[in-house]
Amino acid sequence: MISRIVAGAVAAGVAGGVHRALRARPHHRWQRTNYAGRAVDLYAGPATALGAAAGAAVLPLPPRARTAAALAVLAAGGCGAYDDLAGADDPRRGFRAHLTALRHGEVTSGAVKLFGIGAAGLAAGALLKDRPVDRILAGVVIAGAAHLVNLTDVRPGAATVTVLALGAPGLVRGGLAAAPMGAVAAVAADERAERTMIGDTGAHALGAAVGVAIVAGTGRAGLAAHAAGVVAAALYGGRISGLAEALAGR
Repeated sequence: MISRIVAGAVAAGVAGGVHRALRARPHHRWQRTNYAGRAVDLYAGPATALGAAAGAAVLPLPPRARTAAALAVLAAGGCGAYDDLAGADDPRRGFRAHLTALRHGEVTSGAVKLFGIGAAGLAAGALLKDRPVDRILAGVVIAGAAHLVNLTDVRPGAATVTVLALGAPGLVRGGLAAAPMGAVAAVAADERAERTMIGDTGAHALGAAVGVAIVAGTGRAGLAAHAAGVVAAALYGGRISGLAEALAGR
């Protein structure tokens, strides 16, 4: 239990510190206008990605598990950051739109994110599990969890609640869930007050971190069930986003 508290505290400390440092030196590429027309920054994204990676790194886990967590979180966060910056003016959303563009020879930032996070999930799954079937299921869960959290990032605080809700059960099975939960808690107040956003960077990084926590403490039956859940969420992404928007009440 102490190690989980330490991991959460480290994650929160790093995320909060990075967020403050980035806000002290603002850059126009990381500024956005949110759904309500308010000016916000995207600094909570890289802050929570680095915080989640740092929190996982201090846990007393086997090297393969720590490597898997760092790989999944930083790769997902990096792909999300690329989409935040390169795809800022691209109105296309969803797997279908980006795959259609790819079939016509256009590599969108969304396609880079899709394949990059998928590859990172499979690589992390291979580090966490030994059997081929389990590795594939693990990769689906990690990449799918990243996408699921991003689907709920439609209103201030909605993705934060999703990360906390998905991560809480994992605290019983292991300490990895403490890292994304601590990181997102550090920026929750600023995000809820509509001063910052976690964006694609934070949503995908935090989702991948939750996915790693789920995979690390779950056997094959559980992996299959979680994989089915995230695939269903991807198929009904519009409904998931709509539900998150309705529950957020804004």
